[in-house]
Amino acid sequence: MSLSEQFSWFSPSLPETITRQQYPAGTLYVVATPIGNTGDISLRALYLLNLADAIACEDTRNTAQLLSLYGLQKPLIAAHQHNEREVAQKIAERLQAGERIALVSDAGTPGVSDPGARIVDELRNQGLPVIALPGASAAITALSASGFTDDQFQFVGFLPSKAGQRKEVLQRCVNTSATQIFYEAPHRIHDTIAAMLEVFGPQRRIVLARELTKLFEESQRCTLAEAGAWLKADKHREKGEYVLLIEGLPPQQDNSMQEAQRILAILLESCSVSQAASLAAAITGQKKNALYQLALSLQTEDDEAAD
Repeated sequence: MSLSEQFSWFSPSLPETITRQQYPAGTLYVVATPIGNTGDISLRALYLLNLADAIACEDTRNTAQLLSLYGLQKPLIAAHQHNEREVAQKIAERLQAGERIALVSDAGTPGVSDPGARIVDELRNQGLPVIALPGASAAITALSASGFTDDQFQFVGFLPSKAGQRKEVLQRCVNTSATQIFYEAPHRIHDTIAAMLEVFGPQRRIVLARELTKLFEESQRCTLAEAGAWLKADKHREKGEYVLLIEGLPPQQDNSMQEAQRILAILLESCSVSQAASLAAAITGQKKNALYQLALSLQTEDDEAAD
């Protein structure tokens, strides 16, 4: 029985809508898979996975188990972070032979904090077609339930594991009106929240979204001053992958910080970081500590540019 026939109970018109879509041969299909709940895969994704000649995947065991839940079995190609360039050439040869290859990660959308981007880059460099089938994304799932009303968001992904590098990345994110989206592993969650508290300050709001779409999912919105206590209130909160959202500065604060940044850049040409922050605070009325962090970030950017 075809997938169209299997899903005919859902809606008489839906399978036709799916099957009428063009699925050209010789194309790579980037397919999003569930981030937890296996019911979150799209009908179109299932149709394409059934149509594909082979599936390139992050972990062949995980993908084989996922496919079996949907009654599918396909040849699998191991495509992980250590072999992306090598496997891209093998996929290119199969596409040139007219095959349809699907690309999936263990969970979510390939190329978004998961392997896949280098494969797509190489195939595009060779002029080969790539089509994406949208689906689950932990970042967008958390953002949609955050209630943050910032007009923009910036996806940062996983922070560096080393404390100094992590702080540098956070400092570059502090003075913006866009919501910042981070991923974090459970064994680093306490250190990351502590670093965010230091850089963003106690009053900045955060959403901590854990185990999204799974049985014990949680999403907590609070200030950074309250986040540590929420984590410690339940030992189970030290388990499961996290999406962290930091609310952006209000627009008026963002505009004033842009002016402060302009002033800091001028002062740093002849002053130390501490002196520049003190003078900029006196001129703009902004908090010295925030300006000091911004000055450090500007100095780091200048040093990297000089290198």
